[in-house]
Amino acid sequence: MASSRTPEEHTPLLRATSTSTVASTASKKSQPLLDDGEAASGDTPVTISRARGIVIGISMAVLVLIQAANFSILTTTQTAIAADLDAFEYVSWLTSSYLIAMSSLAPLMGRLSQVFSGRLCLFWSTVVISLGTLLTAMSDTFAMFIVGRVVTGVGAAGVMVVASIIVIQMASAKRRGLFLGFINSGITVGVSLGAVIAGALAPLIGWKPLFAMQAPLSLLTGFGLLWGIPKDYLNNDNEYSSHSIRKKLARLDYSGCVLLITTILLFLLGLSGPRILITPLVLSGLALPIFVLNEVYIARDPVIPVTVLRSRGTLLTCFATVGFMMARWCVLFYTPVFALSVRGWAPAKAGSILIPTNAGFATGGMLAGHFHIRRQGSFYVPSLVSMGLAPFTLLALAFLCTATSSPWLYVAVVFFNGFLAGAALNYTLVHVLHLTRPDVHPIVLSLVATFRGFAGSFGSAIGGGLFGRVLYKRLNEGFRDAGLGHPRRLIRQLLGSPALVSKQTGKAHDVAVGAYEDALRTLFLATVGLAAVMVLIQAGTGWTEPAKALDEDMSESTEDEDLRS
Repeated sequence: MASSRTPEEHTPLLRATSTSTVASTASKKSQPLLDDGEAASGDTPVTISRARGIVIGISMAVLVLIQAANFSILTTTQTAIAADLDAFEYVSWLTSSYLIAMSSLAPLMGRLSQVFSGRLCLFWSTVVISLGTLLTAMSDTFAMFIVGRVVTGVGAAGVMVVASIIVIQMASAKRRGLFLGFINSGITVGVSLGAVIAGALAPLIGWKPLFAMQAPLSLLTGFGLLWGIPKDYLNNDNEYSSHSIRKKLARLDYSGCVLLITTILLFLLGLSGPRILITPLVLSGLALPIFVLNEVYIARDPVIPVTVLRSRGTLLTCFATVGFMMARWCVLFYTPVFALSVRGWAPAKAGSILIPTNAGFATGGMLAGHFHIRRQGSFYVPSLVSMGLAPFTLLALAFLCTATSSPWLYVAVVFFNGFLAGAALNYTLVHVLHLTRPDVHPIVLSLVATFRGFAGSFGSAIGGGLFGRVLYKRLNEGFRDAGLGHPRRLIRQLLGSPALVSKQTGKAHDVAVGAYEDALRTLFLATVGLAAVMVLIQAGTGWTEPAKALDEDMSESTEDEDLRS
């Protein structure tokens, strides 16, 4: 029963859910929170003061904003960075290096947050982000810039994963969807603000201060979270809580960690360059089965438990997420490119095209979380409906990427694309939690976040490769047909800098605009097919929760024994 006393400063704001290992017997099931926010019988809720709650909320919001801004800063500053570092032909690595590092380590964060606590994982993530942004700001060469981006990506690997884990552990089922919506909203706001602020400030102060100012902010949020989140924020301590640091380190699956990082790193390296590299892809394919065998037969505490590896719902959700978000990242990467090249907008104004789509993303996720995701259980149908409508917005974008289309209609379409994507991510995330056991939720969240991170790398690599090939072909054909010859240097610059299109005149300008229109149309038509296939994959996840699946298996086993008798 809910308490009737007046809320005070030490009234619990968030309630923790049990993440201790789920026992094999029904008597040891984790106890969910009641809808009114009160802990179930037998739980001892952790008290969080209002001051701590405010510090946690602000620190988490700023940290997520900084991480998200690291994606989009490059959208409007890549021209200046490529010029300063003489790296026009390597411009895709400015973003890919960060995303590859983040995606390679993200799967480990679920297990690390169980062993060392999410609180410590978040703090040390902010320390690494601060170091990475400082290295990036001090870069005078392309190699040093890439090192800084890689270090920043290593730190960012823990932010989204651990933030989601903490929300799942501390929030009741009634408010879980809303808080997850807040985290997703923070990402979208950060993506929008990063592009807009960078586009406005870079011409005034240069690109280096944009990275330098992130270092102290990241470190400040780390200390805020370290103080705000109590050490004992879980109701029931997990099996690692009583271990010393030495024992915790001894329990880690080092071979699994190395094999998993190697598999992902090789796979992303094979796809992230200016052309697809076969050797890293083949080596990645060889490393994957070795990793699985290690987890099944060798590891004492596998970094990804066998139950997760065998979970159809988890694997199909991960695949559907990566494909769906690849299409989404193409919108985030290439709508500003459209504004810069075809429309000829200034960098700050071009970056503002991300505001409506990310406002839609935040709105969709928060509305779904606040009004609908207020219980535990299946969200199978809402997941399919929200994902199924998104390809229609991508189809509209394919035919609106022209110099004569209505800008207001374009803005409306990108808003609805974001709205559907935000709702779909929230629905699919809570649905996969329904399909898996509570004791593996941190691992499941880290896997989903990893595949979501893959989407950025794949979107920039595969989508960027398709866009670049079509653009290169159209520029060559256009200049030749216009009688302008084959200006290799100009074509090279136009490939890496969409802002240079507006500086061209006469036939050269017309050729460049037409080439960008064709490349954008081809890219968005490809995303339509990709998003449609992902809806079919998501449909394969099913809606049976693990407890019912276990009961069915036990029933079938009993029937088989009776028949044998």
